[in-house]
Amino acid sequence: MPPGARLAELHARVNGWYVREGRDLPWRDADCSPWGVFLSEVMAQQTPLSRVEPVWREWMERWPTPAALATAAPGDAVRAWGRLGYPRRALRLHEAATVMVERHGGNVPDSHEELLGLPGVGAYTAAAVACFAFGEPEVVVDTNVRRVLARAVEGRAFPHLTLTRAESALARDCMPLERERANTWNVAVMELGALVCVARGPRCEDCPVADLCAWNLAGRPAYDGPARRGQAWHGTDRQVRGEILQRLRTAHGPVVLGLLEDAGPDRAQVMRCLDSLVADGLVEPLSRKRFRLPG
Repeated sequence: MPPGARLAELHARVNGWYVREGRDLPWRDADCSPWGVFLSEVMAQQTPLSRVEPVWREWMERWPTPAALATAAPGDAVRAWGRLGYPRRALRLHEAATVMVERHGGNVPDSHEELLGLPGVGAYTAAAVACFAFGEPEVVVDTNVRRVLARAVEGRAFPHLTLTRAESALARDCMPLERERANTWNVAVMELGALVCVARGPRCEDCPVADLCAWNLAGRPAYDGPARRGQAWHGTDRQVRGEILQRLRTAHGPVVLGLLEDAGPDRAQVMRCLDSLVADGLVEPLSRKRFRLPG
């Protein structure tokens, strides 16, 4: 099959699979606001969607617009974030909402360039929001997209450890030219990587392009690149920081230092993590060795 015909077949099959098999998520509804899409993209970074959805629904009910969140205290955002992970994202969302009110009339900006100007928004989030909220066919590249393209097009088990220019160029070259098909492709190839072409135990028997996949056709050769280590959790600073924040979330007022000192394996680590939370703006120090979420 000629390269152009093969790519067109990939588009048709993956997009068709998504229409049949894609998850029914609230931020994918046609009537979801750009703010709802923006929230989902920030919340979903390195976080399973099953954990994101209940928190997203709570936030949309409590803060249905950027202006609603901007009027809340930053600590309310951190508290409502719960254990979603990487809590600095809650502060960045609050800051982004404030900028939307101050510079964009309380709306999510609709251009890629203006989205990049929001606090905490990088290339992926700007492209995803432009595409999924406003129908602009930007090139959207996340870990799932990179893995699908590495396997289906390049015949490799995994992409590089970090995004390369070559991978970005590949994603751009694989985009359909027609606007609507391109926007569907962006979410469809991402969904395929999340549900079928997964990192461990890929379900090739359920893949709509298994007979076109370069990696599958080559006999699924093993990965031979640098070691891919999973992120540790137990006993790490991330775990301790999360435990400190959880104690502050559930408190009815400021918490004295003595009630935080056993939040980790040793006091030195707890103090280091507490200092880092204060430096990040996630915790506010008060007099008499008391701490609270930012007001």
